[in-house]
Amino acid sequence: MRFHHLDLNLLVALDVLLEEQNITRTAERLHMTQSATSGVLGRLRTFFEDELLVQVGRKMQPTPYALELAGPVREVLLTIRSSITARPVFDPASSKRHFRLVTSDYLISVLFAQVIQKIHQQAPHITFEIISPGDNSGELLMRGEVDMMIVPERYIIDDHPAQLLFEEDHVCVVWRDNPAVGDSLTLEQYLEMGHISVGFGRNRHLSIEDWIMNQYGVNRRLEVISNDFNTLPQLLVGTPRLATMHRRLARLYARYLPLRILPTPMEIPVMREFMLWHRSMEGDPMHRWLRERIRDCIQRIDQQEDDWLATG
Repeated sequence: MRFHHLDLNLLVALDVLLEEQNITRTAERLHMTQSATSGVLGRLRTFFEDELLVQVGRKMQPTPYALELAGPVREVLLTIRSSITARPVFDPASSKRHFRLVTSDYLISVLFAQVIQKIHQQAPHITFEIISPGDNSGELLMRGEVDMMIVPERYIIDDHPAQLLFEEDHVCVVWRDNPAVGDSLTLEQYLEMGHISVGFGRNRHLSIEDWIMNQYGVNRRLEVISNDFNTLPQLLVGTPRLATMHRRLARLYARYLPLRILPTPMEIPVMREFMLWHRSMEGDPMHRWLRERIRDCIQRIDQQEDDWLATG
């Protein structure tokens, strides 16, 4: 397809070239030879009347004009994918769509494991890839490399749709046989005890404790840092330590491990979990179907939790 004498297939190559900034890696991703990829770059340079990528030492650097093109080119390709190549009517039972999502292990445990189970019953050929949150998660969404993020409110990206899924609060969790802890914790006890926490990304960003430290201007005895939420309750058993955890995850593990759940000795803001997706996916029927199934699932889970608490 050509538009104003530009072969639109070249935009796919330009998008990869600007991301990889390397002929060899671009050729591999496009399943082309290096010479053919160099020829494509030459045609793009001719059309745009700009070098686009220039050799600087062993690297190729995008020109200022290329940097201006990167965003619009990606938007065009995403729009084509979502509005032109996507089927307006779909059958979940036969769909072979592959979804890539960014979410934490906490959300996998309290929500997404059940989402995948329910979706398999209705759409057994849909597949998923779940990516842990990282420093570049937002960039992945904006480049259209992931279909959705399920993340706390602070990670919402301007100009992209987001929808509140649920609210979550925090509790303190200790080993059930910890002799130093009663039915409640004072702030002094909280600060004196050893803590287990979770750190994310290259900079090891801690979870809710960062807010606590900034709000109260205090230091904790941080004795263990894990890289996921699900290890926290397991690391508590048989120790005098404590962890500050999401209430839903704490209740889940308290059913299977010797743990006690206690109120936090300070007021911690409620956490709001959101679904976030690229604006080009807003009208995609399969994407919309997935969002509806996720909303249905969290409502069902919360109702089950209320029933369990009422009978417990």
